[in-house]
Amino acid sequence: MRYMATYDLMETVRNTNQWLGATALAMGAYPAFALSPNPALAWMQAWGEVTERTFQRMIVKPDWNIPPVPSTGGEEHVVTTEIVVNRDFGDLLHFEVQGRKAPARKVLLVAPMSGHYATLLRSTVISLLPDADLYITDWHNARDIPVSCGKFDVEDYTLYLVDFMKELGPDVHVIAVCQPAPLTLAATAYLADEDPKAQPRSLTLIGGPIDPDATPTDVTDFGHRMTMGQLEEIMIQRVGFKYPGVGRMVYPGLLQLTSFISMNAETHFKAFTDQISRVAQGEAADHDKHNKFYDEYLAVMDMTAEFYLSTVERIFKKGEIAKNQFTVGGKPVDIGKITTVAVKTVEGSKDDISAPGQCVAALDLCTGLPDEKKASHLEEGAGHYGIFAGKSWRRNIRPLVLDFIDANSGTPRRGKAANKNAAA
Repeated sequence: MRYMATYDLMETVRNTNQWLGATALAMGAYPAFALSPNPALAWMQAWGEVTERTFQRMIVKPDWNIPPVPSTGGEEHVVTTEIVVNRDFGDLLHFEVQGRKAPARKVLLVAPMSGHYATLLRSTVISLLPDADLYITDWHNARDIPVSCGKFDVEDYTLYLVDFMKELGPDVHVIAVCQPAPLTLAATAYLADEDPKAQPRSLTLIGGPIDPDATPTDVTDFGHRMTMGQLEEIMIQRVGFKYPGVGRMVYPGLLQLTSFISMNAETHFKAFTDQISRVAQGEAADHDKHNKFYDEYLAVMDMTAEFYLSTVERIFKKGEIAKNQFTVGGKPVDIGKITTVAVKTVEGSKDDISAPGQCVAALDLCTGLPDEKKASHLEEGAGHYGIFAGKSWRRNIRPLVLDFIDANSGTPRRGKAANKNAAA
């Protein structure tokens, strides 16, 4: 499958379905047909509208669309984004709240590079902005990065995080969500050895596969079942001529999306048929619950082949982070070197992606860290998405994370111990 023709074929299928949807929408909305109302035309128009939007979103990077941040005085402050560090494969992005004095909490949110854009954490960003000076890793779509920019694997990813932490300084608090948790832990350990003064004050790891084998899931089983040769043959393609990254080997976003949807095919099929019905009956809206979710869910990005393959091989198959055997540039990264950075893990009891036990394994790896600087929280009834963006995050986890940050800010405002908010 490692051919441009295969990549272009997938894009052709997507483009054709978008065109079919647009055609059906235009035909169903043809003014002359209004003279003799026909339910079939209304359904054709509805199908066209939903289909066009669905396939069009797959190649569009969503906007952040962050609402104004209210102040205690009742004022609303407009939020803009500013690139602090610009790199080939990802930027360090700052959310600038206009006219507001920067809060004491400086937070770096490490977004996943697992098929979706950093905007997947939009609701997480919105929830943290009133209480933090917030930065985020904004990873780029591999199809838009020229081959001349070189490779990007798990070691490069780790070094990017090291550079971003150095840029923000030692008073930053890092929150890593899902996929980047093990590499963020490794980046912190790298700093502990190479530049201890640049280490963050705290590290919160949310639903990440620190030790994937601690609690096996369908994701970990797949990683062990497939050989690296099979993965490379089935998953990897070359970017076609339509994009700047022509010729780059990638794990295509469209292929990833197919995998995402196949995991809950019946649920997604029902969601789309229900939406077509709502559109036909005039009950849908441009920013209703369905569109709000799927506009983000369907927006996928390509990953570099070397990043995807090295993640599967080194994090899942070999368990280099779990065994404390990870290396960067041939140099061992010893997680036991972390001695001053407070570490907290967050898990959801119903997480079927990174099941309970996978993330909390980080605390046992931090052998040089005293117990009072370790904390953990298991959110009962929460799934993977809920622990960083859902109701569980807003009501329970977010306050605990902010308390943890305050307790490890050098001058804690609440005077709490690092693991005061730990949940057994």
